[in-house]
Amino acid sequence: MTIPEMLHQSAILTVLGMAVVFVFLWIMIVCVNLVGRLIRSRGWDKDVRPQTPTGAGGARKAGTTPPEVTAAITTAIVEHRKTEAE
Repeated sequence: MTIPEMLHQSAILTVLGMAVVFVFLWIMIVCVNLVGRLIRSRGWDKDVRPQTPTGAGGARKAGTTPPEVTAAITTAIVEHRKTEAE
């Protein structure tokens, strides 16, 4: 087998391999989109957990921490720093 024949054969294999990968990725994208449509059409993407009020004061703002938790964390940090300094 000569060098030009080997180059021709390797070019064919390269193009064939790239085509196989392209077709596989295209099929995978189509399948993911179909599954996404199925999930959205069935309503399976909705969060079904019930809303529960937090604490006696009702619902809190997102990102706020109760004062009791803040005090406990602060106390733990102060105690930790005391033991580290010794």
